[in-house]
Amino acid sequence: MGWKLNVHGWPLLRVEVAEQSMLPALRPGDWLLARRTRRIRPGQVVLAWHPSRPGFLLVKRAARRVEDGWWLQSDNPAAGAVDSGRFGPVPEEKIVGRVLVRYWPLRRSLSRTGPR
Repeated sequence: MGWKLNVHGWPLLRVEVAEQSMLPALRPGDWLLARRTRRIRPGQVVLAWHPSRPGFLLVKRAARRVEDGWWLQSDNPAAGAVDSGRFGPVPEEKIVGRVLVRYWPLRRSLSRTGPR
């Protein structure tokens, strides 16, 4: 997941999706607006720091709470996704926030609607 993260304490942050692990829900080039919180529920798309790769931000679906944190899954495991199936549960303190909305850059939005 490539990302641009606002780390200055604002309650909202935005990130850009760079990989295909969350297809079809999220595509490379999509932008996400997220709320900083560790209060998440199963089924929500979340941002989390990779437990063993400092500085690597993940966008995954919270599957379930487990003893050692959260089990995070990719929507598209066929894409060679890196998720809890590879590295195990993500500790609660590594959860950054919950995705609120997906949006596209203006040029991509216009290309989807086409000329009128």
